[in-house]
Amino acid sequence: MRLYPDLPGARLRQVAIDLVVVLLIVLFAWLGMKVNNTVDDLAVLGRGVKDAGGAVQGSLSDAGNAVAGVPLVGGDLKSALTDAGAATGGNVQSAGSAGEKAVEQTAQLLGWITFGIPTLLVLLGWLPWRLRRLRRLNAAAAVLKAGADPERRRLLAMRAALALPYGDLLPYTRDPIGDLAQERYEPLLRALYADCGLRPPPAAGGS
Repeated sequence: MRLYPDLPGARLRQVAIDLVVVLLIVLFAWLGMKVNNTVDDLAVLGRGVKDAGGAVQGSLSDAGNAVAGVPLVGGDLKSALTDAGAATGGNVQSAGSAGEKAVEQTAQLLGWITFGIPTLLVLLGWLPWRLRRLRRLNAAAAVLKAGADPERRRLLAMRAALALPYGDLLPYTRDPIGDLAQERYEPLLRALYADCGLRPPPAAGGS
């Protein structure tokens, strides 16, 4: 199966278009990672809150352990301080963890959106067009077999003279109908093959 035309100019144009599409997808992937990392940096706020809550809870727990040995009220003081640490620092720590997780999920979502939407739009525009070109190229390569058969060459020349736009014929012949009438088939065959991006065989194009 042919992926690219035979003619250097047509091949270069197709390769350039394909390369632009690949570079655009790479660019969108880079932008997606950039957005993900930038938004993910905001998670430091949640981590800071979580660490602060953990520090408060740890301090109150340490204070409770320190007063646990006080006669009569030590146990109650420890319990009160431990409960206070869980009610204040523990809640703050939970809120910080939830905020950190939410920021990370948002960063991933925005990163995928930044990459996915433009990539999808590019592929929706390029892929069907590329497949049509690929099918046309390979179908033409299978059908346009001029060879040395005079009748087949005449029929292919007729198709070029009668079916191709005049603007596509003029670079190869100034008088396509006259060439057809005078059995000068080579310019017409070259135009027909070039229209599909193919190089005519020597018997058809006259090497």
